This record gives sequence, structure tokens and C-alpha cells, in this order.
Amino acid sequence: MVRLHKPLLSEYKDYHASHIAGCDHAGTGAIAGPIVGAAVILPSAFYNEVLYNTKKLATTLPIHLYSIIQQHAVGWSISMVDHEEINRSGVPNAAQLAIHKALDQLKTLPNLLLVAGRSFDGYKTIPHQCIPQGDQIYAAITAASILAKVYRDRYMEKLDKDFPAYNWKKNKGYATPTHKQIIKQFGLTLYHRKSFSYKEI
Repeated sequence: MVRLHKPLLSEYKDYHASHIAGCDHAGTGAIAGPIVGAAVILPSAFYNEVLYNTKKLATTLPIHLYSIIQQHAVGWSISMVDHEEINRSGVPNAAQLAIHKALDQLKTLPNLLLVAGRSFDGYKTIPHQCIPQGDQIYAAITAASILAKVYRDRYMEKLDKDFPAYNWKKNKGYATPTHKQIIKQFGLTLYHRKSFSYKEI
């Protein structure tokens, strides 16, 4: 089942679930660390109670679904765009690149993309539908969102070991008040993004 509670646009209604890839990214709002993109194709018969519970997903990140999605998906992939590329191309372009890189790695080629967000330039000749707040609507996007977020969280936790003063294990590189205070005290690392206006801190 691809659908949570919103139908596909009429022109896509005949697409089979096992050929539809949900796409999402994590980390666009952070001020340090990478942007991670993910793409997931779920089998048509797939169902998971937690994955389909939008209220529960809104309050917690079910980390245990990370391996379940990977085990049962028709296809899945995760990609990362690092801070250097983000600095070169900007956050919006880096976010799209992360999804493109994830799609490049899929072993099963989808024939429709459901992409979280409001804009997407497209990928090859595959049709796509942009879905604002898509991770709360389509299971395939929700699955991609979980893979991207968990992967990025774990990556930031690894970076935290080299930069423990910045508390990335907890704030994951986002601009929390504590993170901003730490930057004031210790300055920026090479993993902090140049696109952020640190004058605001």
C-alpha cells in the first residue's frame, strides 16, 4: 500500500505501488552537517501499523523501522551531500542532488516518483508528483523520510565524537539555542555551513 489517506492525482491512478518511489531528504534546516536523501519503493502488500500512524509519527522517530523498511522494500537507497557541496551549490540544490543521488543508486527503476516538498526539477524521464508534507501522507515518502533522518542522525552522532563540545549527538547540527551558544564560545567547525547567517547568533 502506497497511500496513507490521500489519492494520487488522476493521471497517476493506474501506477502500481511496487513501481512508485517515495523520496525525501533530511538536514536542510540544519547549520552543520550533510543533507541526506533517500528513495524507497514499497511492495504493494506492505503494511506497518506504526508507519501508517501519522499522529504517532508526528511526535517520534521510530528508529526500529529503519531496518524493517530495508528488509521489506522492493528497493531503497540512501545518499549524502556533504557540507562542502552545500556551501558550493546552496541548500535547495544540494537537497535535490541528494534525492537524485539516491535515485541513481536504486537497483529497481521506478516509473513514478512521489517527492516530499513543493518543487522538484525532475529526474531523467520519470514522472513525478510533489507532495507538501508528503511524509505525513504517503507511506513510501514516510519510509524515505525515516531512512534519511535515521542515517543522518547516526552520522551526526559519529561526528560528535570528534567535536564533542558542539553536542551534535543531541542537536544533530540544528540551530538550537545551546548550539548557537556553543558557536559563540568555540567558533565554527569545517562542518558548519557558510550559507547560514551567523550574524544572527
